[in-house]
Amino acid sequence: MADTAFQVEVVSVEERLWSGEATFVIAQTTEGELGVLSHHEPLFGQLVVGGAVAIDTVDGERLAAAVHGGFLSVTGEKVTVLADGAQWATSLSEPDVRRQLEGAAEGSEEEATAQGQLRALEFLAGK
Repeated sequence: MADTAFQVEVVSVEERLWSGEATFVIAQTTEGELGVLSHHEPLFGQLVVGGAVAIDTVDGERLAAAVHGGFLSVTGEKVTVLADGAQWATSLSEPDVRRQLEGAAEGSEEEATAQGQLRALEFLAGK
């Protein structure tokens, strides 16, 4: 497992949200959605406002969070998600998020936030 695992940290402005070993990370950046496996080429990307991040842990668990901007740093051995704001998908209700999305003005920050929350719920469900 050590050959396919790498260290991941998810940090927001307020706190460290998660730290551990993972086998796969998905992130939505301004350049598009990307997947990261062990020994990925180093990169630095900007997370989209209203995006999401998913982490497959070494224990086989999938974690997902809605992120509100920030950065993604990838080295050969570590991925760091530096989010301006983040919310775990497990704390979200899909019907509530869909209602927020329907009520949000097009192009608004509320719409972007709801879209990121919905994507995080989809990541959690494995879609």
